[in-house]
Amino acid sequence: MSPSNEKNPAVPENPSLYGSNTALAIENFPISGEPMPQAVLIALGHVKAAAATANTEFEELTGVSVPMAAAITSAADEIIAGGWADQFPVDVFQTGSETSTNMNMNEVIATLAERRLGSPVHPNDHVNASQSSNDTIPSAIRVAALTVLVHHLLPALRSLEEELAGAATRFDSVVKAGRTHLMDATPIMLGDEFTGYRFAIGEAVDRLTSSVGRVGALPLGGTATGNELNAPVGYATRAVDILAERTDLDLTVAANHFAVQGGQDSLVELSAQLRNLAVTLFKIANDVRWLGSGPRTGLSELILPELQPGSSIMPGKTNPVICEVVLQVCAQVFGNDAAIAFAGSQGDFELNVFLPLMARNLLDSLTLLTSATTVFAALCSDLEANEAQCRAYADATLAGAARLNLEIGYDAAAHVVKEAHRTGRTVLDVVVDRGLLDPDRARRVLDPSLLARPNSTGPQ
Repeated sequence: MSPSNEKNPAVPENPSLYGSNTALAIENFPISGEPMPQAVLIALGHVKAAAATANTEFEELTGVSVPMAAAITSAADEIIAGGWADQFPVDVFQTGSETSTNMNMNEVIATLAERRLGSPVHPNDHVNASQSSNDTIPSAIRVAALTVLVHHLLPALRSLEEELAGAATRFDSVVKAGRTHLMDATPIMLGDEFTGYRFAIGEAVDRLTSSVGRVGALPLGGTATGNELNAPVGYATRAVDILAERTDLDLTVAANHFAVQGGQDSLVELSAQLRNLAVTLFKIANDVRWLGSGPRTGLSELILPELQPGSSIMPGKTNPVICEVVLQVCAQVFGNDAAIAFAGSQGDFELNVFLPLMARNLLDSLTLLTSATTVFAALCSDLEANEAQCRAYADATLAGAARLNLEIGYDAAAHVVKEAHRTGRTVLDVVVDRGLLDPDRARRVLDPSLLARPNSTGPQ
């Protein structure tokens, strides 16, 4: 197809910065109208700047002088800062290597650098020197993912962990009924329930952190097939060192370029860890949603902040809107991960050709989880316990009779529970009326607060 402006109005009449490769990509990929994630373009700008600086140390082979590298770096930095965003219109669904995005970046940088330098700068020979789309794009995806993960998502998760720990402290003495199978279970402390949430988030942080080193092993320098053709000896190490300094990330040269260009296992791993995080967040947000249900016909153990009207017809109604947002984000992450897992399986020989899909979905998951975690942490800071309701459930649960097993045996305790349930009385009342325990002993044995923490303060 010809990149005719008459055929495709998406091609500007006078594309001032990009060239023919980008124009062809615009013509060929009118798919979603969605461009490559900005984080990937920023990361690719960093890759180009680092490559240019490294190439000056091998000028006889690369043709990249110090003044030219300075011009390329200056152009890249403008793009990184958010300039010229309209010059990157290539659809995210494009050629599987993202060659079109790589050339879009090469062309824009070459045009800007040439204006600064006052002499020719070629998009392939100079901006793309010592590189191929097949090593720069996977490197940019990794840098983009790590930037969001390390600088945004992990700090947001640590903040959520702190807020859950704070809630656990606030609720430390609030006794309530536990629930298993959605049915009444033995009493627990609301604070202990929240320590479970805090610990689960801490483990998610540990799992994500364990992936950082593998994601940070870059294929930069492998060029087209992993054998480093046209990349000077020493270039990869120098370029990655510069890139690490520019991004404040722990980056290394991949131990085997064939492995990280033909396969994208570290990206699949990171996506799987994000899915695991989504599973954890879903459980916690769903629990909070249910614990705050009511205010009169739900569980009503938590008091959620009233953020906005919840109904267009029922006056005064409020809903657990933040919890619902978190749940939807988690569902989207599940879907993103399924697509990434399949995409990761498509590493045919020396190249995976599902890179745009992996970039899009991975950055989507990282960004959504960062935002959802941030708003959920703010919600958790404002949670209050409905102590009276929690205590009423703790007193009412029949499952506290489990403690009677040690006093009167399982069978006798089962009869007590059945009678209490049939008559609507408490287990304590039935035990005392039957004379199975003296009143003082019965009260100590069945005290919900002592049942909630039996090994530290249980009856003697």
